[in-house]
Amino acid sequence: MTSLAIFEPLYFSDRLYIINPHGDVGIATLWTPVRQVVDFLARYGIDLDPASSRIAVLGTLYGDGLPQLIRNLLWNPQIHHILILGQNLSGSAEELANLLTLGVEQAERLNQPRFRIRGTTRCLDTAFDPALLTDQVRPVSLGKLSAPETARGLQIFFATLPPPELPRRDRVQVPLPEYRPVYFPSEPRAHTIVRRKPLDAWEEVVTRVLRFGVPVVAGEGKPRLELQNLKVIVTEPVADAEADLRAVGFLLADFQAYQTAILSDIRPEGVDYTYGHRLRRYWGLDLLEAAATRLKANPGSRGGFLTVWDPATDLVADATVGTPCLTTLFFRVFQEVLTLTATFRVHNVMSAWLRNLYGLMALQAEVGRVAGGLPVGAITVISHAIAIDPDTPERLDLARQIAAAKISDGEIDRATGKRTLREDPNGYFIFTVDQAAEGIVAVHKTRDGETLTQYRGRTAMDVERQIVHDGAISDIGHALYVGRQLAILEERVKREKTKTC
Repeated sequence: MTSLAIFEPLYFSDRLYIINPHGDVGIATLWTPVRQVVDFLARYGIDLDPASSRIAVLGTLYGDGLPQLIRNLLWNPQIHHILILGQNLSGSAEELANLLTLGVEQAERLNQPRFRIRGTTRCLDTAFDPALLTDQVRPVSLGKLSAPETARGLQIFFATLPPPELPRRDRVQVPLPEYRPVYFPSEPRAHTIVRRKPLDAWEEVVTRVLRFGVPVVAGEGKPRLELQNLKVIVTEPVADAEADLRAVGFLLADFQAYQTAILSDIRPEGVDYTYGHRLRRYWGLDLLEAAATRLKANPGSRGGFLTVWDPATDLVADATVGTPCLTTLFFRVFQEVLTLTATFRVHNVMSAWLRNLYGLMALQAEVGRVAGGLPVGAITVISHAIAIDPDTPERLDLARQIAAAKISDGEIDRATGKRTLREDPNGYFIFTVDQAAEGIVAVHKTRDGETLTQYRGRTAMDVERQIVHDGAISDIGHALYVGRQLAILEERVKREKTKTC
């Protein structure tokens, strides 16, 4: 039998409160500070002498620390009892108690195998053997410190502890696994991208789908990494430099040929459909010309809505018959330029998305020309199901290279490599300290420098709440910057206040 072990934490040694390293009781204080619990124990006469106490260690357990707690228990087999008490704000009490009594079941999260603690939704890695803990360590759950029954339960717990016993097994060391999910968590139906140029937009699409795409099986039985309803706004839809396209495997000449083809109403023999044919001949009407004529007569019209999808034939088409991926187009003069919103029922990121965007650029330019020379503006692409095929190594390698090359969210000048801050369309802020009022001032301005409003508060949180209320920030990078500035100014206010006291 193994000799009596001394408590040695593998994780969080700086956060644990050790009383008697030879003890056999661990206390999880949940969300209650350890110092409070120690005072509570002392108030009810619990032995805290390092030479005689049964308590080896105390530590908080908010929830995220459970994998580390498990490793510490595996390395310290002399801990036979776990007392759980304190504020239980995240369900961590039930998770720990159920792990030690009910055990785990096999589960899956982010397409990877996991242990799920029985009776909870909590998932854990599978690198450790749960049998070494379940029914081997006895948990006792009490309530928060202010509850009368907690004090009674505490005294009963220590009064009825069985005599100390030697460890039943040797130490077991299980490193924490490096977490490499197939995809990262997000709301997969809510991604929005805003970029100036087509290639910039496509590279961000690649990065988003590769990182956040959910593993699915497509209708043809093939695996995909997919996002739903991805919305991409390209604010300056003009052709990219030929060298930049070539660097990622595209040819400008191919895109230009596609732009010519998409405007043609001819459907070659043996081809199930073409976008040009659907838009210019299929319905017995040239839809592009009709939309342009309508907008020329009434620039404020919201009737420039065209459909490519024909439910009467496409919904019932045999699986061997091709059906359009592009489904609708909406042309609208907005802020004095011609905008285009296109929806696609399905999109292949690596082979089709950028090519389709160049096709949309040609359609937009044609409608603008026929409508009397309308200047073109942003193109918005909504992809109901957009995916990367993980079983195409060459495409996947390119996608990974593109994602790995992203070092910031700023604008990049591809000719010089220079990066600049991406401007938030909601405006920017100028920050100052109001010495007299002992507070922070954030002046919200438009891109043109017009003052919109002033936000004032004594703390960063005060100003933050006002900014959030007004929706004054739309860019995550801008939000992080504003947060840093507010924190700096709050510290400055505190220092100035200290000087005057």
